[in-house]
Amino acid sequence: MSAGKNLQLCEVRELTPFSLAGLIQHCTERLNAGDRLLTLFGRPAETGDGIVVTAVLQPVAGDLTILRAQALAGEHFPSLTATHPAAQIYERELWEQTGLRPDGHPWLKPVRFEGERQQHMADYPFFQVRGPEVHEVGVGPIHAGVIEPGHFRFMCLGETVHHLEIQLGYQHRGVEALLLRRPPMALTPVIESICGDSCIAYAWGYCAAVEALSDSAVGMETDLLRGVALEMERIAIHVATLGGLATDIAFLQGGGTYGRLRTAIINAVQRVCGNRFGRGWLRPGRARGLTQAQRDDLTRTLTAFVRDFDEVNELMCSSRSVKARFQGTGVVSTQSARELGLLGLAARASGVAIDARSDLPCVAYQRFPVELLTESGGDCWARMKLRMREVSVSVRWLLKLLDDDTLELGAARSTPDLTGKPLQPSMLCLSVIEGARGPVVQALETSPGGQILHYKVQDPSLPNWFGLAMAVRDNAISDFPICNKSFDLSYCGNDL
Repeated sequence: MSAGKNLQLCEVRELTPFSLAGLIQHCTERLNAGDRLLTLFGRPAETGDGIVVTAVLQPVAGDLTILRAQALAGEHFPSLTATHPAAQIYERELWEQTGLRPDGHPWLKPVRFEGERQQHMADYPFFQVRGPEVHEVGVGPIHAGVIEPGHFRFMCLGETVHHLEIQLGYQHRGVEALLLRRPPMALTPVIESICGDSCIAYAWGYCAAVEALSDSAVGMETDLLRGVALEMERIAIHVATLGGLATDIAFLQGGGTYGRLRTAIINAVQRVCGNRFGRGWLRPGRARGLTQAQRDDLTRTLTAFVRDFDEVNELMCSSRSVKARFQGTGVVSTQSARELGLLGLAARASGVAIDARSDLPCVAYQRFPVELLTESGGDCWARMKLRMREVSVSVRWLLKLLDDDTLELGAARSTPDLTGKPLQPSMLCLSVIEGARGPVVQALETSPGGQILHYKVQDPSLPNWFGLAMAVRDNAISDFPICNKSFDLSYCGNDL
């Protein structure tokens, strides 16, 4: 069967290498024409001390474009960020990981404190707002409860936040290097652990990539089963976020009910694969099938879920106290969202219509298209409303698929055994899966011997953290918790 548009597979020799300056110039022209910069990253060259740089551009319509450049170690290049701010985080990461320096970058600071910058987090150059009545408020990196480490430094005048700087990198785990230490077909448990609540999105992208690299097509039913897993994961994450929003403003009906409803969803996932987060559901070449009893169980769970979900949503949306806290709070305009390159729900809540399920659909979403939703407000209210609407769309998508008697969703009868199957040599495969927070991007490059030469992982939280920092500006510092929860970004997705 044909692969979806979310996969791009090419021979490395077909990628005509630019000079580094030439690649940046070409990227500038494409960005000026309306393309989006999906990712920009580098790796050491196989020989010598050079750097191989890869840029991936997503046009308004059509397939992804992959560009390559050969750079010298320590080379400088003109920064894209001054004219295209969305490039800022990718250029910072490229600089930190390879030493290539973007001249003119206005915000050149470490992302994860890796390499030579390890153990130097205390030297982080925080931006300062000066004035006789300006004060700073530092929060973290250690937080109450089970939240992961991150430092938030607020520059305030009175109660109003004029600038927020977010410093992450406290739990840099060296994920990309770890992924090169195991056989390619045995990486799923590691992939599932990169961002624990998004293990399906990560696992699907990885599985699709190694299947393409090993020339092992899977059947339609496998893709559909992965779609079922992903939409269940999306529902669980969105409902958890809604529960957090309700709890942050002491709206007890919402906090209690959303928590109960999320439990029903993740328990249903556990009954399918043995784990509430979906671990073990997906593996290269296959996905755990649904028995008729499990199929009926999911249908009953979702049918019962949607009744209570609609009711508690009505309570949230009609409450004056909820409106007072969320409407007009944490606004990110459509222009800002575009300029910052926000992804996923954070972008769609500001009116930017991007969703890889629609823009770069895999086979499952080509067969069963998903409705692309947006909100125009760009505030906490818009992000809350959009989560509610996206959950409803996911439920309808699932029920439609589960109710289709023509679909075989049992264990795949002709699942290829990929254990030990070699990967095609000198190939580059890019996979994009739209998780609950946005597109999870994974790029796998093989060596001439068919081993994984480089494994690039990118979580949508990477660019979206800066969107949160912008959303808090000109808001009261007491509004930060709900702004933070309305984005609900991943610390470990950033601190790879």
